[in-house]
Amino acid sequence: MATIQYIEKRDGTITTFNAEKITNAIHKSLIATKTKDGKVAAALSKKVVAILEKEYRGLIPTVEDIQDIVVRVLNKEYPRVGKEYSKYRKEREQLRSLKKEGNLKLTVNAFEVLKKRYLLRNEDGDIVENPTQLIRRVAKAIASVEKKYGKDADKKEEEFFNAITNLEFMPNSPTLFNAGLRDGQLAACFVLPVPDSLDGIFDAVKNTALIEQTGGGVGFDFSKLRPHGDMVKSSKGVASGPVSFMKVFDMVTEVIKAGGKRRGAMMGILRVDHPEILNFIDAKIKEGKLSNFNISVAITDKFMSAVKENKDYDLINPRDGSVAGKLNAPKVWNHLVQLAWQTGDPGVIFIDEINRYNPTPEVGLISATNPCGEQPLLPYESCNLGSINLSKFVNEGKIEWPRLEKTVRLGVNFLDDVIDANKYPLKQIEQVTLSNRKIGLGVMGWAEMLIKLKVSYDSSKAVAIGEKVMKFISDTARKESERLGKERGSFANFKKSVLSKKYSAMRNATVTTIAPTGTISIIAGCSSGIEPLFAVSYVRHVLEGAKLFETNFLFEETAKARKFYSIKLLEEIAKQGSIKAIPRIPNDVKKLFVTALDISPEWHVKMQAAFQKHTDNAVSKTINFPESAKINDIKKAYELAYKLKCKGITVYRYGSKSQQVLYIGEDKKYVTAAQEYSGGCMTSSCIDG
Repeated sequence: MATIQYIEKRDGTITTFNAEKITNAIHKSLIATKTKDGKVAAALSKKVVAILEKEYRGLIPTVEDIQDIVVRVLNKEYPRVGKEYSKYRKEREQLRSLKKEGNLKLTVNAFEVLKKRYLLRNEDGDIVENPTQLIRRVAKAIASVEKKYGKDADKKEEEFFNAITNLEFMPNSPTLFNAGLRDGQLAACFVLPVPDSLDGIFDAVKNTALIEQTGGGVGFDFSKLRPHGDMVKSSKGVASGPVSFMKVFDMVTEVIKAGGKRRGAMMGILRVDHPEILNFIDAKIKEGKLSNFNISVAITDKFMSAVKENKDYDLINPRDGSVAGKLNAPKVWNHLVQLAWQTGDPGVIFIDEINRYNPTPEVGLISATNPCGEQPLLPYESCNLGSINLSKFVNEGKIEWPRLEKTVRLGVNFLDDVIDANKYPLKQIEQVTLSNRKIGLGVMGWAEMLIKLKVSYDSSKAVAIGEKVMKFISDTARKESERLGKERGSFANFKKSVLSKKYSAMRNATVTTIAPTGTISIIAGCSSGIEPLFAVSYVRHVLEGAKLFETNFLFEETAKARKFYSIKLLEEIAKQGSIKAIPRIPNDVKKLFVTALDISPEWHVKMQAAFQKHTDNAVSKTINFPESAKINDIKKAYELAYKLKCKGITVYRYGSKSQQVLYIGEDKKYVTAAQEYSGGCMTSSCIDG
């Protein structure tokens, strides 16, 4: 009989000693470091228990006493594992001290991301705030705007603070970076014009650098640039074409990102009827070229009709609007699809669909989006985003609609205040942004909401719920914007907008966007945007090169409740990320915990279309394909997206780039995820937030 029967928990309570917990903790460390398999964990656990029984005979050890012995044993047997276990233990200790300050419940990886990217540092590089203080800084800075409108700023500050602390709402990264600071640039999304002149192009390059320094991402339409070989009157030379100038932007971004809080990101767009279109489609065929760009082809309805009818279409020289040649539409379409299959680029935006929902067509047509495609914007326009964590709004298998409504209204209020609190990098950006006051309230944690509702992601029921949830959010957000419009005044271009035909007032030209929430969903501890889970169990890169074994918390709860939980099972899952091929897991559980590569592309597209139906701006969503996918599979997805009236589509076939942020069975061992990966596109160019 073991002499150790009880232990003292950290809160001082006494509970029964369970040696299996020691075994499980050691097992997870071994998996994370790929040191040994689970068979070693039991032997190491026995050594820990033996020391405990010798040193604490007749006593009640504390949790910390036990962990001290675990470290001693690991340091002796497997020093590398012991070192990483000690790091992880230290992180957990810091997190526990944070919880004493409020309700903020962060994962170890969330805490690491905050330290790496978000928390303020002094001139020596030392961190000078904790996560709770960060949230207080943000809430105070944004709520201070309320005074301008005669409102109680202190009350609003508490409302903002509580929503973020409870991880129910999270603003975009630049707001978390910069709110309350001298430079104070708070928006994530920008579009800059690229005129057909050397001065104009290099003005755009300079302005891009200014924006990227603050954490913003920039999109460009390069369609005004004359094609390669075209005449240049001023120099009596020839033009070098859009792709050559994109290389300049890429190089500048490479320099800027070296010292920034997050990587610079850009979107390059070219119309399908531009004479350089084939060069543009091939621009990223060699891996490493234009690595800071996502690229998308602006597809027109006219072009899609020509594809359907197997016709040629005109190429238009932007210099004078003349016809510069013809191409066969199906051949161009097939080539684009092949490159997307081969390299992940280009994506497409359906530019006519975007402009059908342009709220201010009298002000100008939209020709470009932000880097991940979810925010179509006018030249010199910016937009700030925020996302609601849907996983927090399910109780006992039902959506809490009143709580969700309250948070949506608060989110709109917050994002509108950000527009006034913002310090804009350029006067032109300030003027256009204030004229339209676009905001983008979106969602994250959609996969967990469906799991809590016991609905499979790849089902008609899930698509219907998605449409219902987004309609509710959109309607509520619009009502709140209308209320703010009546109270504070409508956006300056309201009378020129399509909204003036339906409403008497409106504060914001747009209110909803579905973004790839990236790092903010890591902080919130949920899945990205409307993406499915990327894996159920996996190894995460954290702690400056160390690794952490993670399992979706809802799966762990389910497995324990249904009595099929074991660390050995989790290790087996981590080898593929998916549970679909594991016989001993019940079928109903398999249906709930589907991963991105389990789901057929058709369901990915249907889910995107369901949310797009009730989203003012656009939906960023990656249509994931297994490595075995065929070119025709990609083509079907692109054509379904057009048919279902998506505003764009991004696809990624696993393995189509050598550098990914998610690897399945790396070194024939475990699924591994980068520190800031939360789902969706598997390359760093798609990490956003």
